[in-house]
Amino acid sequence: MGPERVTFGGRLLPAALITPQLLIVGLFFYWPAVQAVWQSFQMQDAFGLSTEFVWFENYRALFTDPAYYQALVTTLVFAAAVAGLSLGFALLLATMADREIRGSGIYRTLLIWPYAVAPAVAGVLFGFLFQPGLGLIARGLNQIGIPWNPLLDGNHAMILVVMAAAWKQVSYNFLFFLAGLQAIPGSVIEAAAIDGAGPARRFWTIIFPLLSPTTFFLMVVNVVYAFCETFGVIDVLTHGGPGRATQTLVYKVYQDGRIGADLGGSAAQSVVLMAIVIGLTAIQFRYVEKRVAY
Repeated sequence: MGPERVTFGGRLLPAALITPQLLIVGLFFYWPAVQAVWQSFQMQDAFGLSTEFVWFENYRALFTDPAYYQALVTTLVFAAAVAGLSLGFALLLATMADREIRGSGIYRTLLIWPYAVAPAVAGVLFGFLFQPGLGLIARGLNQIGIPWNPLLDGNHAMILVVMAAAWKQVSYNFLFFLAGLQAIPGSVIEAAAIDGAGPARRFWTIIFPLLSPTTFFLMVVNVVYAFCETFGVIDVLTHGGPGRATQTLVYKVYQDGRIGADLGGSAAQSVVLMAIVIGLTAIQFRYVEKRVAY
């Protein structure tokens, strides 16, 4: 027998069930998106007293700005590093936590907790640990001969924000990887072990391919996270510096709009950022999903 189909007696109940979600999506996503598109065609003074419709002037200025392309490259590097580090580390932790050991439930709970930490709080924690003068880890690095200083060294600053952003996302990835591992039938792994396959071979030929739907989903989520949801980490730790070394697209939107008072240019950047995220997601569904075994 197939799954039972839910049948409603009328249209009022299903409409009432989906209306709150539609209102939330429309209020907090579609309406701001429409406003951003409209504002991207306007030029406004710093006090908002006069507005002029300038068509594509904001986009023309944006695509002729070398700083914007630098922010784009920085964002791509940052997103690839965050997604790769958080996915790899989460898969390692999930594989270890999936073992039947004493107290495994406590370990799993502790590994999930960091997801409740806000990005700004994660930035503060890593800021304390890696602060050049007072940070515990920073002092240890200096003692072993590594002159750690993310305030002056752009590479150090990028490493710091990548670690903080990836740590924030590891718990989310861990939760899905653990669920995927527990959904794999034990008989399949036992049969491979009986056939003589070692742990590494069982993982790469059986377990990892069966996790491909979960991995694909998390790749999409992590790319969106790195592009759009890491503002708090960067703002707390580096403010986009030093020398724009950690200025990502989402942080440049804030700097040009909030600090630089270029509301039209900032709106144009947000529209382009939204288009880039949608395009990357579509590319992943178009090409990466072909290798996913459902």
